[in-house]
Amino acid sequence: MARRPDPVSRLAQKREPRPDKVAAFRVGISAESRAAAYLIAKGYRILARRWKSPVGEIDIVARRRRLLVFVEVKARASLDAAAESLNARQQQRIAAAAEAWLAAYPDPAILDMRFDAVLVAPGKIPRHIPAAFESA
Repeated sequence: MARRPDPVSRLAQKREPRPDKVAAFRVGISAESRAAAYLIAKGYRILARRWKSPVGEIDIVARRRRLLVFVEVKARASLDAAAESLNARQQQRIAAAAEAWLAAYPDPAILDMRFDAVLVAPGKIPRHIPAAFESA
């Protein structure tokens, strides 16, 4: 009689991450670090990076005076390709995550908020696009 593998021990086995996923993760972390440094140089204070909620993730949450900014970072081979990669579904996810942030961290000092994008490409200065999109 053939012995069936134990499902618990199968789950305990660690799978090796796919090389393409590891590379994409590293590019994303690097791009977010460049974007955060660029925003700091422009006078923003970074409140959170890679903030996760059940409805989505926000790459960077930043503040300047009484303005709260939710930033989506896009890294591609060119700045134009990065600009074209922000789609409507992602915008909805970011807006939903922003609502979760506001519920978790209410701040009466905040008078305005917006959704920005920072585009990152190798060998280029990041491009900050204030009010890159509006929430629905």
